[in-house]
Amino acid sequence: AMTLSIRPAISADLPLIAQFIRDLATYEKLAHEVRFDEDVLAAKLFGTNGGHGPYAEVLIGEVDGAAQGFALFFHNFSTFEGKPGVYLEDLFVRPAARGSGLGKALLSRLAAIAVERDCARLEWSVLDWNEPAIGFYKALGAKPMDGWTVYRLDGDALGAMAAG
Repeated sequence: AMTLSIRPAISADLPLIAQFIRDLATYEKLAHEVRFDEDVLAAKLFGTNGGHGPYAEVLIGEVDGAAQGFALFFHNFSTFEGKPGVYLEDLFVRPAARGSGLGKALLSRLAAIAVERDCARLEWSVLDWNEPAIGFYKALGAKPMDGWTVYRLDGDALGAMAAG
């Protein structure tokens, strides 16, 4: 039987994390939007960031000791619940390891972290066309947030808004 293990990422995992991000973006047909600088990514994930600490945390999923997937997450906050939540930004399992149970194991560890940290919920976004992922999430008991749309300010629009 395969052995699945989940561990927190360390700074030496940065090249692996960077590759997982690129692989996920390719799967999502968004590779053209990937523009991170690895040194900046390293600082934001593993640096002190002026006392803020890491902006996000990463779990590495291994099958028989080989890294085959990752989850990158951070905390958000629910004012209605009065508690933090866990927001899953990225979840990716290499095609060769799909069906191994690693995706479920990563989500299970995230759920455990949410419970340990007294969080109200675990949330993430999924692309509308990604039927395999949608089916997988629904089978785990996750529900779509119908009636909500994600909005984003970035680039020039973000700069203009910041300038008032």
